Amino acid sequence: MNNGIDTGPEARLRIDKWLWAARFFKTRSLASQAVTAGHVRVNGDPVKPAREVRPGDRLDIAAGETRWRVDVLGVNAHRRPAVEARQLYHETAESEARRVAERETRRLAPAPGSDLRGRPTKKARRQIHRFGGGDPD
Repeated sequence: MNNGIDTGPEARLRIDKWLWAARFFKTRSLASQAVTAGHVRVNGDPVKPAREVRPGDRLDIAAGETRWRVDVLGVNAHRRPAVEARQLYHETAESEARRVAERETRRLAPAPGSDLRGRPTKKARRQIHRFGGGDPD
């Protein structure tokens, strides 16, 4: 056991708590919601938040647009720094390559409107109304 990481064959932890500790989700409730919604699979099967994961399990995780396929290496009930959290899993090579390709695609061809932040300015609002043919008042 190093840094609180248990890698033994008897090590196990609820999946929602493991996802939070491994820093895939910011809160345990977000992790639980993702598991309930079917965005997390263990060894190819959808699971419930109370399902326990063990070293050797393969997880498919979808968080927003990002998807991971990882093998569980250990469990730790406490959320630790990111460097230590990465010791809990190993991402498969094809998963890492896919994430890098998706990141590059988003960088080169961003979604229309992804650069817009907040409410439109007065000038932008007038352009929107002019384009739509509506009355600006």
